[in-house]
Amino acid sequence: MIATAELDQVLTERLRQGGHRVTSQRLLVHRAVCAEQRHLTAEQVLAGVSEALPSISLPTIYATLELLEDLGLIRRVSTGAGALVFESRRTPHAHAACRHCGRIVDVPAPSIDPQALQGARDAGFAPDEAQLIVFGLCEDCRAAERQPVAA
Repeated sequence: MIATAELDQVLTERLRQGGHRVTSQRLLVHRAVCAEQRHLTAEQVLAGVSEALPSISLPTIYATLELLEDLGLIRRVSTGAGALVFESRRTPHAHAACRHCGRIVDVPAPSIDPQALQGARDAGFAPDEAQLIVFGLCEDCRAAERQPVAA
């Protein structure tokens, strides 16, 4: 994991390059997302920073997460089911999402097939990112489905 000082330095540089102010809210939200090596909802980020920033609101969390995403520091993962989540891992990988409980896990995978990006360009899009999400049932939900229902 990256040291807090290094995280703050990277964020500070990106904010200033983009003409944005460096605020304690932005620093703490960024630290919270990077400290957790998992996918976090905005509500989970709020819970993680609320002790240090008791007056911070959920809309502020969402706005900050969106800014961090625009700066290329975090990634939004939208599975189409369940809550929208954010992660700090920017290296190429895919996700597996449980269609029952919403659990999301990282899956080792190379970058997205260039043909998919070219197909988007051919359709008139200007793609800047693509994500691969595999849908199914996680191990726990599959096990729960196999359990007999008590009468």
